[in-house]
Amino acid sequence: MNLPEKFEVLIITLSDRAHRGEYEDLSGPKIKEKITEFFSSGSWSCNIKLILIPDDSATLKDLLRSAGKNYNIIITTGGTGIGPRDITVETVTPLLTKEIPGIMEFIRIKYGTEKPTALLSRGVAGIIGKSLIYTLPGSVRAVEEYMSEIMKTLKHTIYMQFGIDKHTDN
Repeated sequence: MNLPEKFEVLIITLSDRAHRGEYEDLSGPKIKEKITEFFSSGSWSCNIKLILIPDDSATLKDLLRSAGKNYNIIITTGGTGIGPRDITVETVTPLLTKEIPGIMEFIRIKYGTEKPTALLSRGVAGIIGKSLIYTLPGSVRAVEEYMSEIMKTLKHTIYMQFGIDKHTDN
């Protein structure tokens, strides 16, 4: 299997307040910045689409069902906590065909040792359809932390996703 000529990346921000215009979404654009850096540092190119939706399970589920066929990478931000409107994890988990628990467990433990509230994040990672998916918290600081760890494994994860054995090239 070959890698795509151009990767399709979808970034979904879930936030009732940002969707209503009460404040500007900063987390989605921060993810876009990090993904752009990742792809421009290598020889890969990508198209990135940002979407802002309310914390609504049905909207997210519909979006993910179609996105799983059309995007190589999906990253959500928001809705991974324990609040009554935090629905991302419950919506994404049943759609996963494969879960990748290690990356999120590592991030929670690494940042939870210095900031115990980080242990309350319930983010998941895995595959939906043909898409890698990562669910990140909604704060810019958390996005920075999560993306710094995700980027360390993303190239290898993409190779694995496409069935390309690069284990001996590390």
